Amino acid sequence: MTGETTRVKRGDGLADEFVLALNDVTKVYPGVIALNNVTLGFYAGEIHAIVGENGAGKSTFIKILTGAVAPDSGTISVQHSRYGEMNPHLAHEHGIECIYQELNLIEVLSAAENICYGKRYGKLVDYKAMNKVAQDVFDEFGINIEPSAIVRNLSSAQKQIVEISKSITKKPRILILDEPTSSLTVSETAVLMKIINRMKVYGVTVIFISHRLEEIFQIADRVSVFRDGHYIVTLNTKETSRPELIKYMVGRELSEVYPQRLSHPGRVCLELRNLTGNGIRDISFKARAGEVLGVAGLVGAGRSEIMKVVFGAEQRQWGAVYVHGKKARIKSPRDAMTLGIGLIPEDRKKEGCFLRESVSWNIVYNVIRKISKYSIVDRKREKGIAESYANRLRIKTPTLSTKVLTLSGGNQQKVVVAKTLASETAVFIFDEPTKGIDVGAKWEIYELINGLCAEGKCIIMITSDMEELLGMSDRIVVFAEHRMAGELKRKDFSQEAILELASGGAD
Repeated sequence: MTGETTRVKRGDGLADEFVLALNDVTKVYPGVIALNNVTLGFYAGEIHAIVGENGAGKSTFIKILTGAVAPDSGTISVQHSRYGEMNPHLAHEHGIECIYQELNLIEVLSAAENICYGKRYGKLVDYKAMNKVAQDVFDEFGINIEPSAIVRNLSSAQKQIVEISKSITKKPRILILDEPTSSLTVSETAVLMKIINRMKVYGVTVIFISHRLEEIFQIADRVSVFRDGHYIVTLNTKETSRPELIKYMVGRELSEVYPQRLSHPGRVCLELRNLTGNGIRDISFKARAGEVLGVAGLVGAGRSEIMKVVFGAEQRQWGAVYVHGKKARIKSPRDAMTLGIGLIPEDRKKEGCFLRESVSWNIVYNVIRKISKYSIVDRKREKGIAESYANRLRIKTPTLSTKVLTLSGGNQQKVVVAKTLASETAVFIFDEPTKGIDVGAKWEIYELINGLCAEGKCIIMITSDMEELLGMSDRIVVFAEHRMAGELKRKDFSQEAILELASGGAD
């Protein structure tokens, strides 16, 4: 689709105008063409997905629509008006709202205060009126959150829903959702899908950006593909397939969603016996060398919480951890790392790496004492270690001195894994390993996990992505309500069996 885009034929054969369109839009940053002559339009009341690997141009696309950045050329058409560039005030006037991955909530205020922030209800603060506004939205969409709940006490999934509810009260005409389900479980994603479908009924145009292709086929009317700053194609979702979409996204065919691996479980590397702490009770399971042990459960079930106890980041109350058959004394992350346990946390930006430090510095961080003498780092050894792991994990970075902040999500994740590998780790705990990562980078992370298994490493993988859980795990333990709900062998894997256990419906 090139050139003028204000009128096209819809799938039902009726001519219809776009309510929003980019016409030959280009944006160039020093050394990078972020968007290259992009022409794309959106109908009223459609759910339009945007997909592409990290670096495809999706973020720049959002910023241009919301007025955060100006294009170098081209125009933006909104409801019969045409502009050379947007600005935040103009975007707001046209009813363009965006919910970013990084939420814009005030943690010390209540859910209702966040939803109503900036609105006036009389001369004084009317908490009753604000609570009613929030409760009305929550009731309409079946959301179980107390309006008076303080945001900092909510789960990440609940915060996401509060952010969406805040946008709904602004009555947007065009709602952009940037990876809205990255921190949601299956049940919470279902609530979000209900909200999105209701917005469609109201005539709102929803632009849905996600790496989770199964969601796109579930919710979107059309899907557009970006690659390397170029607009590639727009497809009717019902008329395409996952393999075709992936081919357009990565520029090549991926014959399998998950790389093949033969499972050869070995000795028990990690065993939990009635481990209790951080709000979780009586957790017992074994994890073996050469296998991927999947950990399932709804948000708040205790999956990440108990792993922080194992890693020494949270205090153990009772129970025991055994490493290679020996009872372990773990009171801090350093104790865990000394025993060969590594944690790749869910929030890699806040907990996994130092964004404003170099790739090299991040990789050697855990072994900095080993390559230092009298507090002076041996730069030659640092470079050797960093180069070795950067090459092994195929980290795409201009140089090893590049700040991690500038890398894609997939490469940031690889840096965290490299840092863990450098510590001579035997047990890897991956918490949401592909959260916010594009389909091509996911494949590389999966290959990395399989490679670690082939080396005899023990992998524990916490994931809310059901397909990933079923596709990568050799065994699955399921958590429900802060306890172990059960364990499934591969022959017993099914989404229904997992959800039955996770919802507390089975012993």
